[in-house]
Amino acid sequence: MAHSVSFPRLAVASAALLLALPALAVDTTTSGDQQAIVPQVQRSELRPARFPSNDFEVGLFGGIYGTQNFGASFAGGARVGYHITEDFFAEAAYGQTNVTDETFRRILPGGIFTSDTEKLSYYNLSLGWNMLPGEIFLGSSTAKLSQLYLVAGLGRTRFVDQREQTFNFGIGAKVFLNNWFALRVDMRDHIFTLDLLGKRDSTHNLELTTGASFFF
Repeated sequence: MAHSVSFPRLAVASAALLLALPALAVDTTTSGDQQAIVPQVQRSELRPARFPSNDFEVGLFGGIYGTQNFGASFAGGARVGYHITEDFFAEAAYGQTNVTDETFRRILPGGIFTSDTEKLSYYNLSLGWNMLPGEIFLGSSTAKLSQLYLVAGLGRTRFVDQREQTFNFGIGAKVFLNNWFALRVDMRDHIFTLDLLGKRDSTHNLELTTGASFFF
């Protein structure tokens, strides 16, 4: 026996289905470049963290300064530098040492100087090139950043009341214990003319120093 559905019930069901269809449909069409559904997201302003650049360098150094014809003596001084790029840096340095003429006093009565020792001081402005950045291994499990660099510059040397233009060049190395502190070794030749022995000569004065640098 076939089941029959009454007309009123069918009409009610059809009306309910027609009312539900608009709620189920999603309009995915767009008008031009306008997005159909625009998310309402409140953006928060972010302040980027400010990390130190560590481009500036200050340090102290000490070591041996060999004055031509007068032997070697202890020297010390300070440096201030600015790292222009990862490869190049500029540096200003000041140093001094006390030079003795003891050797000449054994031969010449009264020696060369008016006193036993004379102060030699110098300052220079140099340009450096980090030619070999790398790492140095301390033991089997610790590695530290290192730099091998060349440096050259101009300055002046004051010695026995003479102020002479000085050219310096050399090589150095840095080992970074962290991002703001490094140990360094420098070997340089300071070239200037000097007239103390009756003849004006160009002299080569070798310097070997160690020091510490701070970066900020």
